[in-house]
Amino acid sequence: MDSARLKWLGHGTFRLTSPEGRSILIDPWLAGNPTCPADEHVQEGIDAILITHGHDDHVADLLSTAAANPGARVVAVLEAVWALAELGLPEERAVGMNLGGTVAVGGVSVSMVEAKHTTSLRVGDRIENAGIPVGYVIVLEDGRSVYFAGDTALFGDMTLIGELYRPQLAVLPIGGHFTMDGRHAARAARMLGCGYVVPCHYRTFPLLAQDADALIDGLGGASKPKVLELEPGQEIELPS
Repeated sequence: MDSARLKWLGHGTFRLTSPEGRSILIDPWLAGNPTCPADEHVQEGIDAILITHGHDDHVADLLSTAAANPGARVVAVLEAVWALAELGLPEERAVGMNLGGTVAVGGVSVSMVEAKHTTSLRVGDRIENAGIPVGYVIVLEDGRSVYFAGDTALFGDMTLIGELYRPQLAVLPIGGHFTMDGRHAARAARMLGCGYVVPCHYRTFPLLAQDADALIDGLGGASKPKVLELEPGQEIELPS
């Protein structure tokens, strides 16, 4: 069994590869993403694409990525699946689900959890209902779990997510303005009880935080949770 790997593609886009080689892409914003390296604009070998919500900076390259990976399933909240069908995503490619649900990607389980944000989806010149924003907890074949919060504010049930799923690593937005900031993300990490935090949704635009200092300071130099700052395009082995 190989090592699990996590790659940051900039902003809120990640690729997680399981120990048995299942590749899951989260919130594909690639070609138009100013922080995504050019050689990462096309992602192949994907088994599943997870969508946390319908804003452009999380779905802009969904259809092209789905076309490049004809065997990949697209997982999203039910109403988002309906709206994506209007954009041309074949119904048989989509897995619509809701909070509390779990789907399997080979030996990997993907559970949909709450997020505090907004969502909609552009369909031509219309703005369509895209259900609710969500996060995901992914449990790998070896039992390790990773929490992808998606775009969210801090909320009390992060404690419950931590108790139910015990994520070893949490991917948390820290940019502020549209999501929680680094100080709130530090509180979230403590509530989750995770060992590691990967910050995201920052350094993309001048409006967002440009570093992870507030997150690091908010954790007060504690050895755990440990902050893992990635560069766009950087891939790491998932820590134990």
